[in-house]
Amino acid sequence: MKKVFITTAIDYVNGSPHIGHAMEKIQADVLARYHRSLGDDVYFLYGTDENSLKNVQTAEKEGILVKDLVDKNFQKFYAMKEALNLSLDDFIRTTEERHIVGVQKLWEACSQDIYKKKYKGLYCVGCEEFYKEEELTEDGLCPEHRVKPELIEEENYFFKLTNYADKIKKIIETDELKIIPQSRKNEYLSFINSGLQDFCISRSAERAKGWGIDVPGDKTQKVWVWFDALVNYITALGYGSANEIKFNEFWQGDGARLHVVGKGITRFHVIYWPAMLLSAKLNLPKVVFSHGYITVDGQKMSKSIGNVISPFDLVEKYGTDAVRYFLLREIPAMGDGDFSYEKMEKRYNSDLASGLGNLFARTLAMIEKAGLNKDFAIEPNEYTKKEVADVRLSYADNFINLNETLAEIWKLVASCDKYIDQEKPWSITDEQKQKQIFSNLLYVLKNIAEMINPFLPQTAEKMFLGLNEKQGVFNIIKGESLFPRI
Repeated sequence: MKKVFITTAIDYVNGSPHIGHAMEKIQADVLARYHRSLGDDVYFLYGTDENSLKNVQTAEKEGILVKDLVDKNFQKFYAMKEALNLSLDDFIRTTEERHIVGVQKLWEACSQDIYKKKYKGLYCVGCEEFYKEEELTEDGLCPEHRVKPELIEEENYFFKLTNYADKIKKIIETDELKIIPQSRKNEYLSFINSGLQDFCISRSAERAKGWGIDVPGDKTQKVWVWFDALVNYITALGYGSANEIKFNEFWQGDGARLHVVGKGITRFHVIYWPAMLLSAKLNLPKVVFSHGYITVDGQKMSKSIGNVISPFDLVEKYGTDAVRYFLLREIPAMGDGDFSYEKMEKRYNSDLASGLGNLFARTLAMIEKAGLNKDFAIEPNEYTKKEVADVRLSYADNFINLNETLAEIWKLVASCDKYIDQEKPWSITDEQKQKQIFSNLLYVLKNIAEMINPFLPQTAEKMFLGLNEKQGVFNIIKGESLFPRI
């Protein structure tokens, strides 16, 4: 049994979750469920980033304590677990004691690469990072948030990233740390070649308004939120605690370590995080899966525009698996995509209601009408077996391209619809021939259910219940519609 550790980014809690957060969690959940289906021992983690300046500023605007803000808002992100049917093993908050002690332990483990100096720079609170002037837009704005960074002058602690530039370049070039997709790998190799600089890893306790994790041995400084946040991946496993069994199993062992993060924060995960781990002499992640962004009706999601889409509202309207399907099928796994209610309903009606849902319902109804719904057992023909085997092969070889994998599965749905229309099994009087047709259809449906299980677990479960198959014998049970038309 291989150990597989899968994480997403932890989320800022100065607002509510949107569909971008939901997509990332669903992508990671699909990968976790897939690896469990292979017999791997999976640990799936996500959580909330609660020590950022954003939270301090939001709490000030709302006139409440920062602790009260984060205690209230983290629950919204935790609630995605149930709403999106996430097979989560752990949820970490960066205000938890287990995290604080782990961050301070890692700081001390990196102490040989940490020094203090006075610094003046342009800081974007939204990104929680300093920018060089040449990294800003022509208007002098943060390229990510399109706001003017603050000019900050302080004496802070710095990490000697320059000590690790060559090592990081090598681990990326050789895929010791594999970056998916290839385009992102090329982007960060280019970034390294342009010259890395040491980075600031603390802020004054005064600027942080006293919020955050104390720098070990210096209470006038708080640990910079990214140095703090990245460590969640190992503090959740027990790093720094009295019990590091999970840390040794899932991080220091030989298994897979996969981070699923957005392209805007990939740099932290493939450059800063590996450098910190190298300094502390700990294992590195093995894969960073860098996904794109979701726009809404062609525009970036923005509170000021009023186009932020809540995943909870979508689930209430369309159902969990329909939301999972849209975000996994419509949005390219490694690129940007667009959401609109028109696209959502088109996918729902064509792929789910009229597609898989209709195929499943009509097949079971035909078999029941023919009186073959009990103790039905017959081998599918060789053509059907090969058709399924071809999709299975593509499924195994290209699973990480989640949208393409779903498209391959849905080819079987279209093939079955075409097969039914051609063969017209309801009009066949030859019982053996009719049984063969139904057998082919049941075989494909069973395989579809197995393959969609990581993607649409509730739908797969309904299909397994309806097929009611044991050792090749089907006892059909007609249930509720998989996807009622809207």
